[in-house]
Amino acid sequence: MASGQQWVLVEMVQAFYEAPAYHLILEGILILWIIRLLFSKTYKLQETYKLTEKEKEDLIEEWQPEPLVPLVSKDHPSLSYDIVTGPPSHKIIINGKECINFASFNFLGLLDNERVKQKALASLKKYGVGTCGPRGFYGTFDVHLELESRLAKFMKTEEAIIYSYGFATIASAIPAYAKRGDIVFVDEAACFSIQKGLQASRSVIKYFKHNNMEDLERQLDEQQLEDQKNPRKAKVTRRFIVVEGLYMNTADICPLPELVRMKYKYKVRIFLEESLSFGVLGEHGRGVTEHFGVNIDDIDLISANLENAVASIGGFCVGRSFVIDHQRLSGQGYCFSASLPPMLAAAAIEALDIMEEDPDIFTILREKCKSVYNALQGTRGLKLVGVPLSPALHLQLERSSGSRDTDLRTLRRVVDYCLEREVALTIARYLDKEERFLPPPSIRVVVTIEQTEEDIKKAVSCIKEAALNVVS
Repeated sequence: MASGQQWVLVEMVQAFYEAPAYHLILEGILILWIIRLLFSKTYKLQETYKLTEKEKEDLIEEWQPEPLVPLVSKDHPSLSYDIVTGPPSHKIIINGKECINFASFNFLGLLDNERVKQKALASLKKYGVGTCGPRGFYGTFDVHLELESRLAKFMKTEEAIIYSYGFATIASAIPAYAKRGDIVFVDEAACFSIQKGLQASRSVIKYFKHNNMEDLERQLDEQQLEDQKNPRKAKVTRRFIVVEGLYMNTADICPLPELVRMKYKYKVRIFLEESLSFGVLGEHGRGVTEHFGVNIDDIDLISANLENAVASIGGFCVGRSFVIDHQRLSGQGYCFSASLPPMLAAAAIEALDIMEEDPDIFTILREKCKSVYNALQGTRGLKLVGVPLSPALHLQLERSSGSRDTDLRTLRRVVDYCLEREVALTIARYLDKEERFLPPPSIRVVVTIEQTEEDIKKAVSCIKEAALNVVS
């Protein structure tokens, strides 16, 4: 045993002599550092100075906490509400005054439709008010499945999925597919719900100029060159184009045929948000794909809400089955929010029935949109923004004062002038500090099929009179 230990000691000494010099130096430094740590004095905290009671009271008296939220003046327009009593249908009662409604997105006049209300009441009696659970936790009712089936059939797609909140639909759909490292090309005029979805996705966001296909193609070409430099990364990076069918902030239509051409040329996916165009564009109200005659299978995902033309609550996405099914596991608004109240789902189904039975309502709506658009042309002091087919047009100041608050107050006076004369309009609202590209202040003029020629003449006359007295 002793000879064995001696042999080990000899090997250690031999290894010491054969070891490289840098190895010995490094071990020596480490040994010295360990010795220093073992024998160094422990660090002692310096004695803190104890304040007297008077000093404590003085410091507390001097301390001024920062405000929890920014200070806002009491006359801020967002803090003054116009109170609505009764249904916001063709006629709306605002602050006790009955007005012609040019403010609510009730494009097809279904909000106060008797058939829709009766279906909702029957559903209310059968199912109760709410669901008290997400779709995966006893929140899936037979009426939800029926609505999804009807939406898929109406849009001529394989499958549909419904959400209980319109804003959350596209805001949940985008991050369900686009992840960190993916690239999303987005129109600068994209609405706020799209912006929130992009933010949640944590993808690389590249904005192109509004409806400018040359700018988009330039960015796609640049990305193609980048991909060639790193083909391994490019192979696992997904690319998306996100646009609106009919833009909420600009009231114009996306050039969908051009976007489809670029999809196949650059191998990108298209997400199309149709909240404003669903139930408006196309011979049967199927949106911008029907308007342009584009095959709906060329679009990877279509989303829209049920809160405008359908006059219910919630939203939906349609597309191929494997695309839609992915949202049932990854769409946050679908997985974690209580499902759509059954009475609202029943109301949406009845609205779809009416849309299918009477496609002439879309022709009537388009004609009235053109009538309002043409009548508002040349309004002194105000610039009309939008296209003739849009049911939600914008009126902006021709000459801005340079101050957004001043412009908003001027437009508010126009709205108040019309309100006094029984025409209800509204200011387009934005979260100024949150918008990626903040649109100019504007008055929104909404067209519905219920508005008569006399209503339109009265509203246009009132707007022009208000612009003459307030703006000019």
